Amino acid sequence: MIDKLWFRLSLAFAVIIVVTVGTIYYFVSQRVEVEMQYYEEISEEYDLQQIRSIQYRLKNHWWGQGGDWEEVQDVIDGIASASGTSIVLTDADDMVIADSQKEYETGEPYETDTQGLNLTVGVTTITLIGKLYISRTPEAEPYFASPQRLSTAVNRSLLLGASLAIVMALLLTFVLSRRISSPIGVLARAARRFGSGDLSQRVQFRGKGEVRQLAEAFNSMADDLEHAEQLRRDLVADVAHELRTPLSHIQGYLEAIRDRVVKPDAATLRSLDEETTLLSRLVDELQELSLAEAGELKLVFQEEDIDKLVKQTVAGWQPQVAAKEISLSVDVPDSLPPVSIDWKRITEVLNNLLENAVVHTGKGGAINVAAAMQDGQIEVRVSDTGEGIPAEDLPNIFERFYRVDRSRARATGGSGLGLTIAKRLVEAHRGTIEVQSEQGKGSSFSFTVPIADGH
Repeated sequence: MIDKLWFRLSLAFAVIIVVTVGTIYYFVSQRVEVEMQYYEEISEEYDLQQIRSIQYRLKNHWWGQGGDWEEVQDVIDGIASASGTSIVLTDADDMVIADSQKEYETGEPYETDTQGLNLTVGVTTITLIGKLYISRTPEAEPYFASPQRLSTAVNRSLLLGASLAIVMALLLTFVLSRRISSPIGVLARAARRFGSGDLSQRVQFRGKGEVRQLAEAFNSMADDLEHAEQLRRDLVADVAHELRTPLSHIQGYLEAIRDRVVKPDAATLRSLDEETTLLSRLVDELQELSLAEAGELKLVFQEEDIDKLVKQTVAGWQPQVAAKEISLSVDVPDSLPPVSIDWKRITEVLNNLLENAVVHTGKGGAINVAAAMQDGQIEVRVSDTGEGIPAEDLPNIFERFYRVDRSRARATGGSGLGLTIAKRLVEAHRGTIEVQSEQGKGSSFSFTVPIADGH
């Protein structure tokens, strides 16, 4: 259980809550104690003033009666009612003179464990005229609670409130932590199933915030991995297919020669040579692509004239375009600055694009190769008026072994690696390659290469 995310979240929040509430309780209780001490001082002063006032009134009554306690019961009753106290007045021998509670009769001895307050008169000669016993009545006691009692009540209320706050906070923390950890648990289970080979796993999450972003990132990663896995399977199938055809031809020729059905003449040897050349080219392309994707392709960067490179490369395609009755034009300004490229690799990129254009452009069509400045780089563009590429195929056009028309034979459709290799080579030059196409109206491939430093 300790390894559960919701448990660790709950524990962490619980510690924070307890520390916070405990800190608040400590400071509030300390403040209450200080205030209660102040209140106790004020209360004691008030009680002292009240006692002095009672003593003063009783003395005045005694003097007013000519040194006698006649009719003092009415005075005692009035003072007790006004002050919320119980008052017993006795003589020097603790014989009751007046009792506000009427519990003792006049002349009856007053029995108590408390010390009475002496009522004295005189300045030089002190005369004891009575004793005064004052206490709070039960009805008035709640209104005159002692400071300690009030402090205890406040602390008890604070403790109760803090306990309730901690319980409620822990319940809310538990609920919230489960809400946070639940989608993460779903993600973890989906990830485990995904790692076990179930590439169809996706996470549905309707919330907002970082957890939703995590779910979306997982789904995006799953889509990419599923796509990559499909490409891997296609790669294995396509490589097997591409190797099977020439190997089958070679095996067929060799069996025919062995069975003396075909003579090992020049024509037969030429056919075998063509098949081995195709095999060698496919292996070379796969090796080159593997090196490019691993970032281990060796490039020799030098200052080159892009105008010269384009014109030399285009010149090599004149026989093929002439045979198909296709017009091939070049539009490269003489004022373009030199570029920093590997001549051989960029020539390979341009050849791949031209091969693609020639294959997919019919009789009477046109191909144009242009170069121009574009955002601080040189952009080379190969446009044709061929059959174009369907919109749904454009996102995959640079994938390995991808062919728009899957029914095309290797002889007419190529190996399906040319555009992929071109993309990797351009990216190795810190450039980009893009395609724009409309089915039935032709395609336009463009790539960028960096300008040489200092130009």
